[in-house]
Amino acid sequence: MASFGATKKDTEVRLPRATKVKNKQPAERQITAEQLLREAKEIQLEDDFKKPKTIINDPEELAEYRLKKRKEFEDLVRRVGRFNLTIWVKYATWEEQQKDFRRARSVWERGLDVNYRNVTFWLKYAEMEMRHRFINHARNVWDRAVTLLPRIDQLWYKYIHMEEMLGNMAGARAVFERWMTFEPDHQGWMAYIKFELRYNEEERARQIFERYIEILPSVKAWVRYAKFEMKNADVARARQCYERAVEALGEDGQTEEFFLKFAEFEEKVKETERARAIYKYALDHIPKDQAEGLYARFVAFEKQHGDREGIEEVVVSKRRFQYEEEVRRSPLNYDNWFDYVKLEESTGDIERVREVYERAVANLPPATEKRYWQRYIYLWIKYALFEELEAENPERAREVYRACLKLIPHQIFTFSKIWILAAKLEVRQKRLDAARKILGMGLGMAPKDKTFKSYIELELQLGNIDRCRKLYERYLEWNPANCHAWTKFAELERALGEVQRTRGIFELAISQPMLDMPEALWKAYIDFEIGEGERSRTRLLYQRLLDRTKHVKVWLSYARFEAAPLSGAEEQQEGEAGSNDAAGDEVPSNRAARSREVYQQAYRCLRENYSDKKEEAVLLLEAWKEFETGLQIPEDELKANLEKVQKKMPKRVKRKRPVRTEDGMEVGQEEYYDYIFPEEAGSAPHLKLLELAYKHKRQKIEAGEGVGDEDTQNGS
Repeated sequence: MASFGATKKDTEVRLPRATKVKNKQPAERQITAEQLLREAKEIQLEDDFKKPKTIINDPEELAEYRLKKRKEFEDLVRRVGRFNLTIWVKYATWEEQQKDFRRARSVWERGLDVNYRNVTFWLKYAEMEMRHRFINHARNVWDRAVTLLPRIDQLWYKYIHMEEMLGNMAGARAVFERWMTFEPDHQGWMAYIKFELRYNEEERARQIFERYIEILPSVKAWVRYAKFEMKNADVARARQCYERAVEALGEDGQTEEFFLKFAEFEEKVKETERARAIYKYALDHIPKDQAEGLYARFVAFEKQHGDREGIEEVVVSKRRFQYEEEVRRSPLNYDNWFDYVKLEESTGDIERVREVYERAVANLPPATEKRYWQRYIYLWIKYALFEELEAENPERAREVYRACLKLIPHQIFTFSKIWILAAKLEVRQKRLDAARKILGMGLGMAPKDKTFKSYIELELQLGNIDRCRKLYERYLEWNPANCHAWTKFAELERALGEVQRTRGIFELAISQPMLDMPEALWKAYIDFEIGEGERSRTRLLYQRLLDRTKHVKVWLSYARFEAAPLSGAEEQQEGEAGSNDAAGDEVPSNRAARSREVYQQAYRCLRENYSDKKEEAVLLLEAWKEFETGLQIPEDELKANLEKVQKKMPKRVKRKRPVRTEDGMEVGQEEYYDYIFPEEAGSAPHLKLLELAYKHKRQKIEAGEGVGDEDTQNGS
């Protein structure tokens, strides 16, 4: 190393000294790595490249430029020309700009070979030829286009427009004729007609209209034909068009649009009666759900040209239309049918009302359950009443009832109202045998309480007592638990003065093992005996009733009975005072004693046998006290009697009991009132102590001292 003259210092590698950071505080503006990457991407996306401007100085450079450009286009069409016709359009447009029309046509033709179905390609090709006034070339392009694509209306329009702009009317007409052989849509025919009208060829236009309505027989075509004649001020021909349309189109032409146009035409030529007839005809033949606009227009027409009756008829028609819509949407909504029938009945058209009724009753309920039939059955009732009262045709009413009875599934359920109304119809027609037959069939097929009652009422009005008795017997055989039937049967016999039969019926009734309202039956029996003045029999009935039930109301009724005089008994006992036992029962003092004895028996029974019924015992004592107060006796005796009752009165105390849920969990306590009778106080001596403690606590609370303070003092 020394031989080369290099020292250690010379060969030492010196690294750059690290710069000392003087300010370690964060910068005011923080830049994240994400921001740096985003800015770098934006710089890459900026396209500042501008294509250099080419300057051509001589023909050789121009030829070179064209050769280069054509090579680029050829490469493009070779790669993507089969899928992207835009390349062909650009290529042909460039050749057009170079004024090389032969090459441009060649490009267009090559593009058509690739895809001749592209309409835009044909349009641009033909526009190029027209733009440079190559008329024959353009005509050739249009001719080929409409031959290959005859269903593209735009090509025909453009072709015809070119011929018309050139003033070649014959050529344009020839193109139209070629087009019409393909039977285009309405717009194509109207374009042909407008073409002829632009040159005042009205007769030719009329001939075209005739071909138009023959090839496209529709409302639109006929209405346009009529408007064409109307523009020519030929009203007769226009009306003939509408009339021919009705015959030619048949049911397919009976639309709201057509009749509206027809009526508007007649209204415009001041033929209001014709317009009204058209409206009415249309409303009768067009389905209601397709004539909403027609109804609205008819209403406006009548308001403008009609009288009061006409306006009312239109309003009815509109409401009829609304009801038709509702019953069509929900045929099982019988309320809509009721409203519809009511509307038709207001018009007085019997046949129309019958039609609506028949349509209504044809909508049977969805299931054989009575709740679905309850509203439906009233349609039949109203139908029958209409035939009888409005149409005055009882035979049809009879047929309605008969059809309804056949329709009801009597094995599952029945309607007594139908049987009864059918029978009443026969009664009004003075056919009693028919009425009895109907009610008898009703009882045989589906017996009901209401049917029995109506049949009995009918026979009772006719005075046939024997029939009434037989019906009651059959009624009670069918339903022996019906207390109302037993009572009415007994009332019938009593009204006839048959006391023994009445009593026998009541005895038979109370002996039944099952009764729906036994309390009502016993009351009727007791009232009957009271009305007959039989106190001993009535007393015996009360005792028999008390053998069955010890209810407090029975005891109270028994006590009131013993205290009250029988009707006419006071006069009897005044004349025969003490003559016999019956008269002795009516002495006021004896009645009071027997009533008091009943109260005592009742109290003993309730306290000994039903000790938990404390409220009933209290009710009894209150009634007993009221009874004693109402007696007209000396004051000392009254005071002694009231004191005896008062000693039996219980004390009312407030208590608490736990409140439990359904699961048996205790969720709190509730207060209730309890009664402590005198005989219970001796068995619970601690109750007096509790009462005193409660009284002491209440006094302390009223004085403002808390229970907690007292407990604290006791504890200290």
